[in-house]
Amino acid sequence: MHGLNPPQQAAVLHCDGPLLVLAGAGSGKTRVIVEKIAHLIGRGIMPARRIAAITFTNKAAREMRERIGKRLKGDAAEGLTLCTFHALGLRFLQIEHEKAGLRRGFSVFDADDTTAQIKDLLPAGAAPDALDNVRNLISRAKNAGLSPEQALEAARSPRERMAAELYLKYQQRLTSFNAVDFDDLIRLPVQLLEAEDELQRTWRERIGYLLVDECQDTNDAQYRLLKALAGPKGLFTCVGDDDQSIYAWRGANPDNLLQLGKDYPHLRIVKLEQNYRCSNRVLRAANALIAHNPHEHPKKLWSDQPDGERIRVWECRDAAHEAEKVAAEIHFLHTARQAPWSDFCVLFRGNHQSRALEKALQLLGVPYHLSGGTAFLDRGEVKDLLAWLRLIANPDDDAAFLRAVGAPKREIGAATLTRLADLARHAHLSLSRAAESVGALKQLGPRAANAVEGFARCVQGLRQDAAKLTPAQLVQAVAERSGMLAALRAQSKDEAGFLRRKANLEELAQWFDGARNAGPGELAASLALLSHADKGEAGNQVRLMSLHAAKGLEFRYVFIVGMEDGTLPHEASLEEGRVEEERRLLYVGITRAKERLWLSYSREAQRWGERVRLKPSRFLDELPAEELQRDGADPELDAAHKKERASAGFAAIKALLDG
Repeated sequence: MHGLNPPQQAAVLHCDGPLLVLAGAGSGKTRVIVEKIAHLIGRGIMPARRIAAITFTNKAAREMRERIGKRLKGDAAEGLTLCTFHALGLRFLQIEHEKAGLRRGFSVFDADDTTAQIKDLLPAGAAPDALDNVRNLISRAKNAGLSPEQALEAARSPRERMAAELYLKYQQRLTSFNAVDFDDLIRLPVQLLEAEDELQRTWRERIGYLLVDECQDTNDAQYRLLKALAGPKGLFTCVGDDDQSIYAWRGANPDNLLQLGKDYPHLRIVKLEQNYRCSNRVLRAANALIAHNPHEHPKKLWSDQPDGERIRVWECRDAAHEAEKVAAEIHFLHTARQAPWSDFCVLFRGNHQSRALEKALQLLGVPYHLSGGTAFLDRGEVKDLLAWLRLIANPDDDAAFLRAVGAPKREIGAATLTRLADLARHAHLSLSRAAESVGALKQLGPRAANAVEGFARCVQGLRQDAAKLTPAQLVQAVAERSGMLAALRAQSKDEAGFLRRKANLEELAQWFDGARNAGPGELAASLALLSHADKGEAGNQVRLMSLHAAKGLEFRYVFIVGMEDGTLPHEASLEEGRVEEERRLLYVGITRAKERLWLSYSREAQRWGERVRLKPSRFLDELPAEELQRDGADPELDAAHKKERASAGFAAIKALLDG
């Protein structure tokens, strides 16, 4: 308990009933979870093998595991489950696959696989936006825990009925492929647990204590999974912050925090309000802003940090002028105060806002890292090799077959695949099994049959060798024997390009190196769960990112640009009455700043070839005026700032000439 404040201690010590920890931004919630796990294990309250700590990203799980490793000695944490909701669902289905109607070695479809299947099921002449609409409606139904039949019953509009009918066909296709998608990893365990009392008892015995991080981000299905595993005794600690619920667009339901109190009347609530990150001035501004949202359990963050400088509010001509001001200020602080580039972060509502910022930073030679680039697992050669692994593990995975058969390209065109699919359908076989069938091959042309047979033989050989090879060796064998490496060399313009892509496959092999007891299917399924947050971290660079991506991070200097009505709050949110979530989004942005904060807006923008007048964000009026320093409001302070920057500019020129 050393170093924990009284509310943190109370959260750690309460172990005999349901607990909700309302953890404000920067209040040390991760430390509370780590200390609670150490307390449960160290005091003999619960063995590590019966504790499950659930996070929302693999990155958060990895960081928590590292901290627990430092906190507990030896093998005290052996058997502890620390993973995401989806990874827990995958583990459940791997154990209970028969009850879910799955065979061992089932596949996990990623977003691309799901999109391809739904696209194939759409009726001819469907509207251009039908694919996105149907995919989103199916995902929403699954996140609400609805089966295809329940979704059809709940449908109210023709659009919802069409989506529910396609959901049924899509699910039938997943079953025939022996596959699940991401949403099924939560929906299916919930469905089974709620239907079978004996299964509930088994899993409550397996998981004796639950800890859930970021509980405000749970959707309905995830909440039902938590409730099914915790049971009426409610041996759990849920940690969350209703003021940081910013993911409603992907199904998160902040009302789940309120529902906990209804489902568990003896729920204890502990508030963590001491912030260890921000200056008090930043916290007073954040508290004033979020007070405009309704609260069941209001919090007021405070800090023992000094007040620091007032929050700067800049009015700019347009986005280009705004970007120039931000870049110049970053360059000045880096030069005058020797602040590392990594101390700076620029936040915006939409990724398109980064373009002007990138240009301005490039002109000043400021290094930056734009979050949201191509993630490692989204690289073409990595996805190709994962498709081969899925197919080796699961001959019924048609989506994996279709990707693997073209990686690398061989003499198997669209006409051959269409013919093979027809033959497979009539024989009630998967594409892979049809490719191994002599009868099916005889009905293809000689060249096509030879190509298909050669591909099938390669897959069969790798499937046989998979039992003898380590996972890392299997990755290397696939890369070589599939012809993938040779194709990458042929496709690359130069040796450096080839080596870069080859290095991605070697890195994939290294990821697998520690998993020596897992089969290729389990490996591919586990990797399918890794999120974009697992992309390599930025080095000493200014960070550019959306407000959504900034959650959980902190920086010494933070700039929030685009503070106009229609941008923040977003126009769609204003039209749909979702201003409260936009306010929470800005609250998250403000509380990323440890020391100093800048808010900026433009007077004008170019829209459809015309200059249009913009209105400052309504949220600026909700911030306490005494905490802000607006342009022109304090001429004496503005003059001091200009003098300081001029001196720094002359010093930089002198240093350049002296050099």
